[in-house]
Amino acid sequence: MAEEVKLFGAWGSPFSLRVDIALKLKGIDYEYHEEDLSNKSSLLIKYNPIHKKVPVLVHHDKPLAESQVILEYIDETWENYPILPKGPYERAKARFWARFIDDKGFPEIWKAYWSKDEQAKAVGELIELLKFLENELDDNFFGGETVGLVDIVGSLIAHWLPVLQEVVGVEILTEEKFPKLCRWSHAFVNQCC
Repeated sequence: MAEEVKLFGAWGSPFSLRVDIALKLKGIDYEYHEEDLSNKSSLLIKYNPIHKKVPVLVHHDKPLAESQVILEYIDETWENYPILPKGPYERAKARFWARFIDDKGFPEIWKAYWSKDEQAKAVGELIELLKFLENELDDNFFGGETVGLVDIVGSLIAHWLPVLQEVVGVEILTEEKFPKLCRWSHAFVNQCC
């Protein structure tokens, strides 16, 4: 029986990009539905009535929302190309850093590039947060030699931060300040985006 996998996403959504990357790494064929976030489809609202946001993964007509939840589901459902490490400590650590990126990094990136009132403070805080991630990188990727959960969640930094830097003109992620993160960013984008 063929897998019935659908992804409801939006171009430009770092959260949709995460799910797209995971499905591609796993080699899963899926049907993509581009959502107009200013005019959400009835299917998106049906499948995610609480948040009414992308991404939504539908597998055998069973919907899941929230990108990190979806990533873990994908990893548990399709065992090839593991996204999470095998050991419980390493899995917990990966979940911690993924949540760190979402809970701490994402808001500061937003403020650093889009908030005029808090921009200077947010840039300083984002630099401090990126230092933590710089110190976590030992190998090519956060999960070691292959792309894992933290890398996928960090696609916001690898893929979008350079674009924002160019558009807004605020440079934060530079080779001088963050050599390991810049090397990781290039490797990740070349492999996954």
